[in-house]
Amino acid sequence: MKTLEELEKISRGEEEAKKTGKKIISVGMATCGIAAGARPVMNSFANEIRTRGLKNVDLTTMGCIGMCKLEPIVEVYDEDGIKTTYIKMTADKAAEVVRRHIIGGEVCKEYTAE
Repeated sequence: MKTLEELEKISRGEEEAKKTGKKIISVGMATCGIAAGARPVMNSFANEIRTRGLKNVDLTTMGCIGMCKLEPIVEVYDEDGIKTTYIKMTADKAAEVVRRHIIGGEVCKEYTAE
């Protein structure tokens, strides 16, 4: 839950980026995401991270962000807090995001909302 101060910053566009020193993969696991296939996406990310021995990556979940028609949605934050939003993800696309974006540093633009 966000504090009132945090919500006011967000509404003014002053939200600070997540700067953790690690890459963060956050999978939308609200009802809409799960219904659209987020569970296999989450499992694919977990498997890729584990089998590749990636230590600088945190895998988390998030709730609905209000774009249900684009689910499953995944947000990837790099070490400096820069966010990339991936839409309509599948397990195969998740594995590719790990290879190309997480390991290789190349955003998979064909899977983004931009």
